[in-house]
Amino acid sequence: MHNINRRYLIAIAALAIALVGLLAVQAVDRAVRESTLSDAKAEARDSAALLTAGFKSELDKFTLVPRVLAIDPEVEALLTTGGNAASLNARLADLAEQTGAAALYVMNAKGMTIAASNAALPTSFVGSNYRFRSYFSDALRDGETSEFALGTVSRRPGLYIARRVEKDDVSLGVVAIKVEFDAIEQSWRAAEAGVFVTDGEGVVLITSNPEWSFRTTKPIAKDDAKRAQDQLRFGKAALQPMDVMAYGAQGTSSRLLDNIQPVANAGGWELHLLVDAAPRLSTAIANGRLWVVLTLVSCVLMAGAFILWRKRREAQAEAMVVARTANLRDQLIQANRLATLGQVTAGVGHEIRQPVAAMRIYAESGAKLLSAGQSAAAAENFGKIIGLTDRIGQITEELRRFSRRGARIPRDLPLSQAIDGALLLLQDRINRVGVTLRLPDAALAQTMVRAEHVRLEQVLVNLIQNALDAAAPEGWIAIEIATNGDHCLLTVADNGHGIDPATMATLFQPFATTKEDGLGLGLVISQDIMRALSGDLRVDSGPDGTRFTMVIPRA
Repeated sequence: MHNINRRYLIAIAALAIALVGLLAVQAVDRAVRESTLSDAKAEARDSAALLTAGFKSELDKFTLVPRVLAIDPEVEALLTTGGNAASLNARLADLAEQTGAAALYVMNAKGMTIAASNAALPTSFVGSNYRFRSYFSDALRDGETSEFALGTVSRRPGLYIARRVEKDDVSLGVVAIKVEFDAIEQSWRAAEAGVFVTDGEGVVLITSNPEWSFRTTKPIAKDDAKRAQDQLRFGKAALQPMDVMAYGAQGTSSRLLDNIQPVANAGGWELHLLVDAAPRLSTAIANGRLWVVLTLVSCVLMAGAFILWRKRREAQAEAMVVARTANLRDQLIQANRLATLGQVTAGVGHEIRQPVAAMRIYAESGAKLLSAGQSAAAAENFGKIIGLTDRIGQITEELRRFSRRGARIPRDLPLSQAIDGALLLLQDRINRVGVTLRLPDAALAQTMVRAEHVRLEQVLVNLIQNALDAAAPEGWIAIEIATNGDHCLLTVADNGHGIDPATMATLFQPFATTKEDGLGLGLVISQDIMRALSGDLRVDSGPDGTRFTMVIPRA
């Protein structure tokens, strides 16, 4: 009996929890839906305002052009006395190219085009009569107007902005500019999935989706549609209403949010930004329901939460160890780089002292030549000083880059960059040791690899320094390049006595070294750098010398 009562109570509690959970889910769904829709509308409204401001700025730029041309003396002369049309055609072509306009043209009072920016093209407007266009008659009547329509020659849609040309209150003609919006539509396609501009009648003029062109956001009266077809504004387009339901996310039946922003001073134009809030709503509602479920079963999941917390702590501790190890590795790489830099500093100082001394001699000599009136000879001396300063600049810039701390993102670069930088730092020591340096073929040196310049150069400097230590007196060092599938093989070889087998066994182990003042970290760090670059460092040694090969991913 006691067990029956317990089961009964458990069943009632379970039903109560289920009822509370159901009510909570409904309440949370309602709150989440309202909050998410409100946020989506606010964000879309801000995005639409930004798009509208950019579009309006583009329109304003073109609106000024007809106004300026309407008072241009050359335009007035052509319309009154038949001025130089060829000269005006050239000016209009230059102005169209500068502003990005599709066409600029001048029509007389009868609508005949007498000058155009495309006069030299097969699609020239010159000789075409546009008195049937509303923008021509409206401009003659009102002074200024605009109209969006298909071009009768190009068959491409665009905005025609027209301005009346007059003198002493007499209408001489009309100057017009055609603006096409391909670049704006392309940028909209990259930024948003549903952006379009409608005129005062709801016809889609400019859009991120070509299938929406000349569709309508509301039914168009038959008389208005017939008038637009008679004027050839939209070609053969039927001006059918667009169903925004068809452009939602897959599987959603919710209507898209249509954010509308008026385009000021554009004759009733409006910019629409369609936003599908369904995916966002689904995610938010799912998260809300999950929160309800987690709240209801929190007591049951306490043990699991504790285990998860423990695992997370362990993962964080492991991540900290990995981060500290990576930081220590970076510090070791930087320390190795600075140690290497210290080794080559004396040689670099010699490389700088020589041009400095020469610069002083050239400067003193140049001053004497100037005093003697020999300006040409003095100029030659100063030119040599400029060349020497360039040489010093190259050396100091390489030192600065080489010493800089921090790993940078690998990029595509030619091998010659790392080779030239390493040789610039070690040139003095190479000269002092007296070895023969064999360089790779110049074409091979341009092989593109995927690496990080400074670290690649650091490994190469380490290898060349080791080769200088090992090279026989009056010996040679060779830098060789070969390709192997997706990798490039950069080898530093010398004709030294080679590495004995015992040393080879511990060559890439920390603190294993044969040098009295060495730490045994140079090759370890070099191999670590190469593997971090998705490559490797290999060695092959024998009685005739040693070859270290850097395996580098090709670009």
